Amino acid sequence: MEYIEEKIAHLMRAVDDLSDTVASQQTEIDRLTRRVEMLMRREGEREASGSGGIVVGDERPPHY
Repeated sequence: MEYIEEKIAHLMRAVDDLSDTVASQQTEIDRLTRRVEMLMRREGEREASGSGGIVVGDERPPHY
């Protein structure tokens, strides 16, 4: 009986540790999701305002 109680105690500890890990990961996912949404909104506003993008290489500026 002691063996079973010991195993249950270890399993409960493992479940608690995993639960903490999942909660931490969910917090991180939520934070990253908010940042991506913010960046998408910012990029959409930048594109809507028409303020140019990055000039790459020998690409001519729009006034030519």
